[in-house]
Amino acid sequence: MLERLFGLSARGTSVRTEVIAGCTTFLTAAYIIFVQPAVLGAAGMDSGAVLTATCLATALATGIMAFWANYPFVVAPAMGHNFFFAYTVVIAGGTPWQVALGAVAIAGILFILTAGYGLRELVMRSLPESFTHAIGVGIGLLIALIGLEWGGVIVDSPGTLVTLGDLTQPPVMLTLGTLALIAVLHARGVPGATLIGMLAAATGALALGLTGWSGRLVSMPPSLEPTFLQLDIRGALSPALIDAVFVFFFLALFDSVGTLIGLVNRIGLVRGGTFPRARQALLADAAGTVAGAMLGTSTVTAYVESSSGVAAGGRTGLAALVVSLLFLVALFFHPIVELVGGGYSTGEGLTLYPVIAPALILVGATMMEGVRHVKWTDFTEALPAFLAIIIMPMTFSITDGIAFGLIAYAVVKAGAGRAREIHPLVYVLAALFVVRYVAF
Repeated sequence: MLERLFGLSARGTSVRTEVIAGCTTFLTAAYIIFVQPAVLGAAGMDSGAVLTATCLATALATGIMAFWANYPFVVAPAMGHNFFFAYTVVIAGGTPWQVALGAVAIAGILFILTAGYGLRELVMRSLPESFTHAIGVGIGLLIALIGLEWGGVIVDSPGTLVTLGDLTQPPVMLTLGTLALIAVLHARGVPGATLIGMLAAATGALALGLTGWSGRLVSMPPSLEPTFLQLDIRGALSPALIDAVFVFFFLALFDSVGTLIGLVNRIGLVRGGTFPRARQALLADAAGTVAGAMLGTSTVTAYVESSSGVAAGGRTGLAALVVSLLFLVALFFHPIVELVGGGYSTGEGLTLYPVIAPALILVGATMMEGVRHVKWTDFTEALPAFLAIIIMPMTFSITDGIAFGLIAYAVVKAGAGRAREIHPLVYVLAALFVVRYVAF
């Protein structure tokens, strides 16, 4: 039956290899089970319901990837998208999280509806390559900054806005020690390095009294009721949310396409920039995003962490099916999630997350790779890319980073007499962002 469903022999693999690859991928990607409730919890969402929604949305979308596209990739809530949701749209923008979920759903629906009209290809061709890579770098810096703040390594300062924290405090020492452990494990190629480091940190936090634990290992999954079908699509259709919907769509587009091409290329199936069943793979992301918004979590997309499973021999959807089932099993380990994701109050109005913070710093570090693709020797490419990179962490806003970058591209290219080098869509988007700043 498995041979018939997944064509194992045609891909040169076996059931044993696929199961091992699926377990490897799960260990690498499972950190999102701990991180997502903490991130969306900061936006006022019920962390238990977010955990359940995250596991269910991941299991569903990864299952679609397994059976429909037959690729060994996990599809889960995307890092970067969740911070845009929580910090830019909800916290900074003052948007209720229900409306933000509506914006996520609309972006996913647009992804599905435009799949056959070439809009995806048009957007990808129109935006400069340096700019698209710069966006990933900027998001990485934002995630790393939040991780450093959650770990107490960086704190606020009246004179300089931010400064170095007290490195002798137990939460800070735990953060830095865990970061060192995860970094060494990653450098040695240990599967599930992030998860291992977080569990080790949770043990240390428990010993230091920085977190609490009920003593149980398993329990029934938290109720989904606080977030299930709470999305407000009508509210997300307001003019003030247009840019948020655009950014959700834009990020999903480039994350999905870029990650999938990179992963499929490792299997050796990319031909001329495309790959078999590309539409099915992309629609697994989009369908998962819509379902996730209905359940109560942010945008889902294919995870680059799937490359660990590919390295372990995963070649078919059977590996993804294993990952999907393991995320369902993870639902019953909620006490462990509470232990790992628990916050520590400093008594100064701050809550630190020393177990989760190292993972965020590491994710930010891995996203720096895109900076080498920016054309730094061409000022008309370098300045817009730089603005996109620096504005995101400095303003805690992915939208503003994209806006500043696009506006700078239009101004600098046109001013240098090189207006024809960029697609007209860039000028349209830049003009819309200018109107946004002026009118709103």
